[in-house]
Amino acid sequence: MSTETIDPGDTVVPESADVPRAAETTATLPPAFDVAAVRARFSALTDDGFTYFDAPAGSQVPDEVGDAIARQMREGSGNIGGYYPLSDELSALVDAARERTAAFLGGDAANIVLGGSMTTVNFALTRAAARGFSAGDEIIVTRLDHEGSVAPWNELAIDRGFVVKVANLTDDLLIDLDHLRSLVTDRTRVIAFPLAANTVGSIAQAREIADIAHSVGAISWVDAVHYAAHRAIDARAIRADVILCSAYKFCGPHLGMAHVEPGVANEWRAYKVAARALDPLGARFETGTLPYEQLAGLIATYDYLDSIGGFAAIAPYEEMLAAHLLATLPPEVRVLGPALVDRVPTFLLTINGLSAESIARSLAERDIGVWKHTFAYEVGMPEALPEGADPIRVGIAHYNTVEEIDRLAAALAEIAAARL
Repeated sequence: MSTETIDPGDTVVPESADVPRAAETTATLPPAFDVAAVRARFSALTDDGFTYFDAPAGSQVPDEVGDAIARQMREGSGNIGGYYPLSDELSALVDAARERTAAFLGGDAANIVLGGSMTTVNFALTRAAARGFSAGDEIIVTRLDHEGSVAPWNELAIDRGFVVKVANLTDDLLIDLDHLRSLVTDRTRVIAFPLAANTVGSIAQAREIADIAHSVGAISWVDAVHYAAHRAIDARAIRADVILCSAYKFCGPHLGMAHVEPGVANEWRAYKVAARALDPLGARFETGTLPYEQLAGLIATYDYLDSIGGFAAIAPYEEMLAAHLLATLPPEVRVLGPALVDRVPTFLLTINGLSAESIARSLAERDIGVWKHTFAYEVGMPEALPEGADPIRVGIAHYNTVEEIDRLAAALAEIAAARL
């Protein structure tokens, strides 16, 4: 793919947008980001002409990550705790994975929890935390939450008699802080929310929400799965007591991780086998042998991100692509969601008179992959959308190009014209 640039100048956001957005944007290619060199590291991004705009469902993976996983399985499959070189190497691998993940999340290595998926880790942590709760205690979630952040609390509510409350959204699909505040009582134990919504890309007012939680002694419980693919995370800066994400959203293996603050997690009794260590803190919430080959892939993922400039390079490049998308969409396309400012490059798009399935199938026929969004994992979202909206989800990743954005916009224009 080429590394073409966009002519500098104003690009007007389409008037067809369903909610207010920035009136004007400027799209210029960050000169330091070589997207062609990036794409060359992915076998999945071949020159077969297919374009992936499905990153919120899972990103493509650079070859070096797959190579690291395979190499670890070939050369070092065993376990920690022995008195021989391979066991020592695996112990060092685990330590390195914790240290690199702590740097990625903005915390301490001792507080890192590693596991099969974000949802798996979340079920383990929610149950440990809730051992100290009582019937009638309250958990607040939001309509932007992924089901992986809501289901663990709903299931606990069934088992233990907790109350789960849902914070509504504003018209531009941000968390309604006034409504959230109105839900808080002296029985509130947790406020759980997504740092960035994997549906519309809106970024939460994380520090403010954490302060609301802490004002009543509640836990700030943050889902950073979607945000982690697009922006640098600083768990301490946003005062997250628990923050979780998944590596497969940022070009890594299927692996979940969390950072837990000792001030809240030290007193939790973990669901664990007796042989599992109590120290470091994060390890006590890991229920069995870690997937060492996945940890090798995780470290390779961090190396990959660092090698392309990290989020200091990724974020402005993706912001440019997002601005270009909004500037080039045909007028028949409605964009559901917040302003371009304070969002990651994920969009819900609709075309009046066409179902999401028909749009997604038509794009697939043109070698463009998007998501026909059914909200199976965002069960609170449909009630917040305009009546009759049946959107597709377009998710931009740092390996997408301006040329691909142009292809998408042209394809949507063809699809919209064909309905008439």
